[in-house]
Amino acid sequence: MTSSTADHPQMPVEDFEELARSAPETVTLEFINGKKLEVKPGPDGDHGAIIMWLLECCMQQRPDLRLYPEQGLKAETYRKGRARPDGSLAPKNHFVGQGEWADPDGVLMTVEVTSHDADTDPRDRDEKRDGYAAAGIPVYLLIDRDTCTVTVYSEPRNGKYPVRVSHPYGTAVEIPGPVGITLKTEELKDYAR
Repeated sequence: MTSSTADHPQMPVEDFEELARSAPETVTLEFINGKKLEVKPGPDGDHGAIIMWLLECCMQQRPDLRLYPEQGLKAETYRKGRARPDGSLAPKNHFVGQGEWADPDGVLMTVEVTSHDADTDPRDRDEKRDGYAAAGIPVYLLIDRDTCTVTVYSEPRNGKYPVRVSHPYGTAVEIPGPVGITLKTEELKDYAR
């Protein structure tokens, strides 16, 4: 039995898109590294509060941008993956007319907030990070609730983010250009469990 990879996917991306369209609204599917990933439905309240906190931070410092929750993106090399980041930072109205799976060109930053499930490690810390790097998204922000850290990945090259800077909750986190904002993360301590 062969394993699924980006070179030998479980199914063609078009079949995945059809499967995702027909999935119930309570289930979100992603296609990373050639395999279908089921994302747990209904993030908990702390997860939602973190996304709202980040949305407010972004709009206060960059009113020209919007943090779009759960916008489907064509990720990975040659846009063969399909991911739904917890947030995609892009110019206002950037995704208008693009449909369910948008091209990542013009997205300045993707965001993932870890969930407390077994798939978080490979999904958020590895697979999605590498997919966003391969798509050329300039910044990947990982808010890791297991380690109470905020990690900024940047300067994508050859499908990887060579620059990685982690900060504990409570510190000021500089998000490099083209985003160019500072996150004061003291509030994240309120959502640590």
